[in-house]
Amino acid sequence: KCRTGPLDVVFVIDSSRSVRPFEFETMRRFMVDIISNLDLGPNATRVGVIQYSSQVQNIFSLKTFFTRADMEKAINSIIPLAQGTMTGLAIQYVMNVAFTTQEGARPPHKKIPRIAIIVTDGRPQDHVTEVAAQARNAGIEIYAVGIQRADMNSLRAMASPPLEEHVFLVESFELIQQFGKQFQDKLCGVDMCLEQKHGCQHSCVTTPGSFYCECNPGYRLNVDGKTCSSIDACAEGRHSCQHHCVSTHGSYLCRCRAGYHLNQDKRTCTLTDYCSFGNHSCQHECVSIPRGHYCRCHPGFRLQPDGRSCRATDLCNGVDHGCEFKCVSTEGSYHCVCPEGQHLQADGKTCSSCGAGHVDLVMVIDGSKSVRPQNFELVKQFVNRIVDLLEVSPHGTRVGLVQYSSRVRTEFPLNKYHSADEIKKAVMEVEYMEKGTMTGLALKHMVEHSFSELEGARPLSHNVPRIGLVFTDGRSQDDISEWARRAKESGIIMFAVGVGKAVEEELRAIASEPVEQHFSYSADFTTMTHLVENFKLNICPEEGKGKTEIRSPCECEALVQFQTNTVAILQSLTEKNILWGDAWAVWMTARLEDLEQQIVNQK
Repeated sequence: KCRTGPLDVVFVIDSSRSVRPFEFETMRRFMVDIISNLDLGPNATRVGVIQYSSQVQNIFSLKTFFTRADMEKAINSIIPLAQGTMTGLAIQYVMNVAFTTQEGARPPHKKIPRIAIIVTDGRPQDHVTEVAAQARNAGIEIYAVGIQRADMNSLRAMASPPLEEHVFLVESFELIQQFGKQFQDKLCGVDMCLEQKHGCQHSCVTTPGSFYCECNPGYRLNVDGKTCSSIDACAEGRHSCQHHCVSTHGSYLCRCRAGYHLNQDKRTCTLTDYCSFGNHSCQHECVSIPRGHYCRCHPGFRLQPDGRSCRATDLCNGVDHGCEFKCVSTEGSYHCVCPEGQHLQADGKTCSSCGAGHVDLVMVIDGSKSVRPQNFELVKQFVNRIVDLLEVSPHGTRVGLVQYSSRVRTEFPLNKYHSADEIKKAVMEVEYMEKGTMTGLALKHMVEHSFSELEGARPLSHNVPRIGLVFTDGRSQDDISEWARRAKESGIIMFAVGVGKAVEEELRAIASEPVEQHFSYSADFTTMTHLVENFKLNICPEEGKGKTEIRSPCECEALVQFQTNTVAILQSLTEKNILWGDAWAVWMTARLEDLEQQIVNQK
């Protein structure tokens, strides 16, 4: 027996149909005997086994097992393939797969011999000369062992030179076990680490006819090839410590700065939460800092000299609030309000008599079966046209959408989206519900949920108009009167839009006063686009009319203004002698007096 140096050995076993079962058992014993005399281990000899016939099968690779017991168990479990004899294919697999670093072969720079032992009993059914030459050029030393019917020319074509040391022909399977003991000597070499003073500081590794030195983990081999130096992992930047890196023998550990503690990953640090100790006594907020903490007050409050308690400040007097009409201080904050009849704009400061650009709008659309899918798509387009009229933003108009049939579903609440594009995209993705028409249930859902602050409605104290628009195409299957009344009593301005078979009585019950300005009707879905403009004008009459103010001609102020303007025009015409005669002027004056009297009588 001898001590072999590190080797990478792969057995290539012929399991074609010509190898009878008892002969294959002899081949198993041959491999087991060879392995039993090798020094096995990750840093010693590694062994792999493949079998081949018409195909190649990997039994175990160089990285799979490192003990004799595991290897012997795997060898005894091999089931022969019993097909053809594709020896060239097997050599190709050895070169391209078995001796790769992925399969456990040591890298070439380590100079570990790569040995393939091919055992076959017949003539190859494919070409072996060229592929064997490629394998040898790749650094694989090939031993060719032929048994009984093996072709000597094929064996010589496969084996490495000198052929007399790499080609073996055994007369029968019975003799292969005895041959194995002779073959063992070919794999033995002098252990150079034992035969001479190697001078390695840590460990010596024998190779055929030579040796090399290796260092323990955490150390690096010096340029002299023998001594070792500790690796400073911190200096090389491989530590990934968040705060401090402390080098140890070939490794490192992480430490944190004062006031921080090391997390479970042993790399990152977290500020020690001194506030969590429960003894800070801060009235509002406790803020942890390295080595301590301090107290902080909510916005609108000032920290008192004791460093713990807080007192509210009147932000309206203490900041440039910018409110156009009036600033109202609240605990820790403030907001702007407008005079009665005017609305706060999107900037939260200026006022306007029109609130179209600053409302909370919830649209409740009918998704019942009678609507039909193609018309439901038109309804969604109708909704998006309304969205196009609005200035959508977190501080401007907020839009929510509810669909109902036999049940009610919030498609998105008021606080879900903050731009018109987001809302329009979400509307087009709404799926049609079908089934019944429970309009009363939808109104209940709108009042109790859709206009809650939880779903994004602004507080009533902000004076932001709440507008509900109900779209339906038919008679409700439940009572609507109670929840229509509650909606209006809670301050929601209700608009009702009906199409097709919608019931006028129900639309009027839903709509706010004056009813004629808060409900609309269209005969069918394809002609309802004009309803969008009606809705726009009812929210804000000034919209779409330039600077023209819409006023009732019967109002007293309008009548006086009309009379004054007319008289002024008549005087101007008289001065320029454009009038056609005094008779015409007398007639015009009488006509004006008659119109005035008719208006007075109507009032």
